[in-house]
Amino acid sequence: MNYLIKGACAIFGHDATASDIRIQQGYITEIGCQLSQLPGESCIQARDCVIYPGLVNSHHHIAQSILKGIPAGLNQPLGDWLASVPYRFWPQITPEIMYAAACLGFSELLRSGTTTCADHHYLYHATTSPELEAAVWQAAEDVGIRLVLCRGGATRQGSHKGMRSSPVEPESIAQCLTRLDQSRSRYHQPGGDAMRKLVVAPTSLVHSSSPADLRLLAEFARSHGLKMHSHLLEVHFDEVLAQQNYRMSAVDYAESCHWLGEDVWFAHLVQANERDIATLAGSRTGIAHCPTSNCRLGSGIAPVIRMAQAGMPISIGVDGSASSESGSMIQELNLTWLLHRAQQGAEATNLETVLKWGTEDGARLLGLDKVGKLAVGYAADLVIYDLRAPRFAGCHTPLLAPILCGEPVDIKYTFVQGRPVVNNGVPQLDPHQLASQARAAIQDLLRRVT
Repeated sequence: MNYLIKGACAIFGHDATASDIRIQQGYITEIGCQLSQLPGESCIQARDCVIYPGLVNSHHHIAQSILKGIPAGLNQPLGDWLASVPYRFWPQITPEIMYAAACLGFSELLRSGTTTCADHHYLYHATTSPELEAAVWQAAEDVGIRLVLCRGGATRQGSHKGMRSSPVEPESIAQCLTRLDQSRSRYHQPGGDAMRKLVVAPTSLVHSSSPADLRLLAEFARSHGLKMHSHLLEVHFDEVLAQQNYRMSAVDYAESCHWLGEDVWFAHLVQANERDIATLAGSRTGIAHCPTSNCRLGSGIAPVIRMAQAGMPISIGVDGSASSESGSMIQELNLTWLLHRAQQGAEATNLETVLKWGTEDGARLLGLDKVGKLAVGYAADLVIYDLRAPRFAGCHTPLLAPILCGEPVDIKYTFVQGRPVVNNGVPQLDPHQLASQARAAIQDLLRRVT
């Protein structure tokens, strides 16, 4: 359908005169003021609302949506937490449990204004069923979100406590490459506004694959035009292992395995030093900054201000809802804005830059160069935030109020590729049914684990 959105009090990226957006056949065709409704258009009134590009979450673990607040992991750092939470439960996650978790997680993201999710899905082992991955793709379609599936997995047992504690047999590199190619053929779509993209994403660059396997994965990705992603330097242990096993820094190790470049982005990079930043920036390697998760696990604060100054591409990620229990991109943007000001002063960040990291810059990193911006010719991925709630009434900068004031936000409409997936405040999937489905999945999972 075609839509005319009228009367917004502000539109991000445009001057104060812009109030209307026209959507035709999934794309933005006009932005202006007092646009006239055309035959066949549905009109949406956006009075007392602001319009953002749909938020782009560049790193997530959607399976963790049903692993929030696990008692054993509440006060543990990353290594112990991995053993107590995700690696304890994931071998028992069935396709049915995965589908429930993914529907819940994608809906949580949608509720905060996220329209694109890069899910680092790492639930693969020697006997993994293809239905487990298929459940993630299906959930994204049913919720209506744009999905970039970062295909994780390990081709060796690994050196993190979580990996070492897991009873499952890792994939062989031959299995991994064969399955990757099957997923690529079945799901991956080319183009800057694809609804489905596949990324080559071994779970942890230093821990989960050998140097030879990493080079084969990089070769596969580049031969098929796929992006590349992994975890790196979330904690200092990555640097320790790289120095111990390979006699080089973790970033130099990545470079030696052909894992740096403008087609690569890493989650976290909390422990990157100045030399690392120079190398990453020189190769145009990007970062998914995950501030809530890094705070939650006590990992530290990624030096994204220095990274941005050096020229690294910056994006924002929620990470898993088990280490960032809100599952909200608005929280991530708000915390990104605040956290670095606490470290470096009030001029360290501004809201406009943070929002650009969480939209246009993130989309570009994911290979979606027709997403993440409110401009003619771009895919109509946009969020209409309703500012009528009393908590926004005193805000003198309405355009920035959703990030400035933080959660909770109220969404009137969310569009993905020109289709309303939140319609007058109502999402596609019933929230009560989602909650019931998630609780049943948790009970099933607990029975299997115990």
